[in-house]
Amino acid sequence: MKDFITVANFNYPTDYVVLKMLLQQEEIPFVFLNETSASILPITFCGKGGIRLQVHKNDSEKVLQIISDLENEGSLKIV
Repeated sequence: MKDFITVANFNYPTDYVVLKMLLQQEEIPFVFLNETSASILPITFCGKGGIRLQVHKNDSEKVLQIISDLENEGSLKIV
């Protein structure tokens, strides 16, 4: 995961389902760090930085634009 950076944080996996699908459609490599831990211990985990979306630094602008578009539509909740 060299050169991957965090571009967004989420509290629950359900907060980014649409975003995940769009990243897959665009064939943008990504990883959601702490996704499994948040599913197992959701209440205690939210205060520890949440689930972090990481993408390659070269894709970050495109991903941030996708996120911005989703936020404007009201389809995404970023913490």
